[in-house]
Amino acid sequence: MSLLFGSAVLAEEAKPTAITDDRGIKVDVPATPKRVAAISYFGVDLMLALGLEPIATTYMVKGREPDFLLGRTRDIPQIGQRAKPNLELLAEAKPDLIVAMRRYTEGNAAQYQKIAPYLAYNLELYDDSDRTITQLATLLGKKERAEQLNAQFKQDLAAFAAKAPKGMHPRFQVMWAGDAPWTFYNENMTAAILTALGGENIAGNNPATYKVDNFGVEMSLETMLEKDPEVIFVYDYGPDRPNENNPIWNSLSAVKNGRVYYVGDQWVEAHGPIAREIVLREAAHYLYPDVFPKPDVAAEATKLIPAASK
Repeated sequence: MSLLFGSAVLAEEAKPTAITDDRGIKVDVPATPKRVAAISYFGVDLMLALGLEPIATTYMVKGREPDFLLGRTRDIPQIGQRAKPNLELLAEAKPDLIVAMRRYTEGNAAQYQKIAPYLAYNLELYDDSDRTITQLATLLGKKERAEQLNAQFKQDLAAFAAKAPKGMHPRFQVMWAGDAPWTFYNENMTAAILTALGGENIAGNNPATYKVDNFGVEMSLETMLEKDPEVIFVYDYGPDRPNENNPIWNSLSAVKNGRVYYVGDQWVEAHGPIAREIVLREAAHYLYPDVFPKPDVAAEATKLIPAASK
């Protein structure tokens, strides 16, 4: 009788968990997934911070192993670029859960779902970070650690903001390179961190009521000159920077004063617990170099990755 009762308990514990992802789709996720594939660095970031490791991941630029993850991605099977992962390689990895960036995978949702349960996250806005960390960590049996990470980031953000010079509000821009650079509103993760530190975003708040999938705007060089950012952060995806060929570029205050920063992959995918802590420290330094020292990315990442994940 007790054996039967014990089996019933185990069966109950093994039931899948129904999770609603950012598509609004309910996904049945197996109890405590063991083989997680990450489409984007967010899943790698979170799992390393939890003392775990995914069985597969994508890359942002082939051969560029990000410092904020201590180069650990070189030891994880890679299944292609984050915007176009190789689904055959993904299937060969035999994941029991796929954690993905929504905008790169929603069009192929049916194919992903044939391979394994698939959670698609927006990972664009500041509000996406704590929520997504908590949801995924809870599925992985690490809810308490997620709560600690979220509380620590909140404390660190407040501490850095309190130390920032009062009355100084450097005008900044966060952008992708381009003829009319894609520029991010305050709601964007990295822009929100910069704003919390006292920076003034030249793009301002998203004017639309509907925030998701509307997190930035194309901004002409003429408009950039009018708003004249003092500090520019460029998501460094490669050497193609057509904006630099426009004669207006060299007239911008940030360019003239040498305050254009080609930032690393952690700025592009800043929602994970490791990335956002490093972006916070880098952002504080770039906005106020006389107050905050330039952080050592690898040293900061090492503090956040438990020995158990090595």
